[in-house]
Amino acid sequence: MKVYLDNNATTQLIPEVLDAMLPYLKEKYGNASSLYSLAHESKKALEESRQTIATVLGASSKECICFTGSGSEADNMALQGVAGMYSSKGKHIITSEIEHHAVLNTCKHLEEIGFEVAYVKPDGTGLISADAVSKELRKDTILVSIMHANNEVGTINPIAEISKVVKSRGILFHTDAVQSFCKLPYMVDSLGVDLLSLSAHKIHGPKGVGVLYIREGVQLKPLIYGGHQEFGRRAGTENIAGIRGLAKAAEIASRTLDASSKKIKFLRDKLERTILKKIPEVRVNGNSMHRLPNTLNVSFPFIEAESLILDLDMKGVALSSGSACSSGSGDPSHVLVSMGIDHATCRGSLRFSLGENTTEEEINYVIDILPPIVERIRSMSPLS
Repeated sequence: MKVYLDNNATTQLIPEVLDAMLPYLKEKYGNASSLYSLAHESKKALEESRQTIATVLGASSKECICFTGSGSEADNMALQGVAGMYSSKGKHIITSEIEHHAVLNTCKHLEEIGFEVAYVKPDGTGLISADAVSKELRKDTILVSIMHANNEVGTINPIAEISKVVKSRGILFHTDAVQSFCKLPYMVDSLGVDLLSLSAHKIHGPKGVGVLYIREGVQLKPLIYGGHQEFGRRAGTENIAGIRGLAKAAEIASRTLDASSKKIKFLRDKLERTILKKIPEVRVNGNSMHRLPNTLNVSFPFIEAESLILDLDMKGVALSSGSACSSGSGDPSHVLVSMGIDHATCRGSLRFSLGENTTEEEINYVIDILPPIVERIRSMSPLS
């Protein structure tokens, strides 16, 4: 049996999305910036897709849906764009210790060119509180960037509460919503954000397409210079096929969100309960009350996660120990370390991330094969 449980890393392209993309890879291949009728087809698809994403996000027609090449580019565009445009007002930025590296490494770059960054520490469940953010605010703070839901442990941050604190001081607020988009019900106004990043390939759309939502009145220094595409905010010929795929994936995911979340949460909870029942000395990481319905992060002390991953792969099960962008680094998860978990326990952590295509038969299969694998590896481990 083949079981895929790494949906927080990427998802399978579904047939409806591929069907929506194909015309723009074949007969409707015109450049959306040109004037002839073939180009008009692309331009129409571009603007219809923009409206679809705006509707899913609850954005108004005056606000900008800017298509990018990835969620990472959207994060970079938000942070570097604000830094470049508002540096005369201050050079202080606030983020958290558990952000995706698209945010963390961008912040490191900004520090190298003269900005000061405060990194808020989460609580033991991976949650960033509004109070913790409030304590870091200064007169020269120009931007706060806190992720909506963590990609490794699934903890959902109280973005609406944080935004109230931030906006009361007249500071811009960005959230990386790559993992929460179409997994949680929200609108940009209910979150209170000025900037929001998302990505197609986390919701059964294509890789290589993202979005930065930009609230009306927010100015950004461009990250990419060139033509006047995307309202002059992001140069480069638009990936119409990818954009159509993103729009279709978002349309489907938003329409089926409630039913899908209930099904996936049921399977996730069954997996969690059974692991706790059948395997001794395990730890579930994350916030039990505020967590993505598809995500389960479990630490297996006395084991290296790589051994578990390889053994499970031999049995047809694909999953990871954390963020795909950090895979192979050899370092323990920065998220788990920041949560106060010791390095040895961190190294034995697995992330199970379920998706729309996950079945109960697959979960039952994992439940059957995982306990003996853990027992065998522990029996040979010098750590046990």
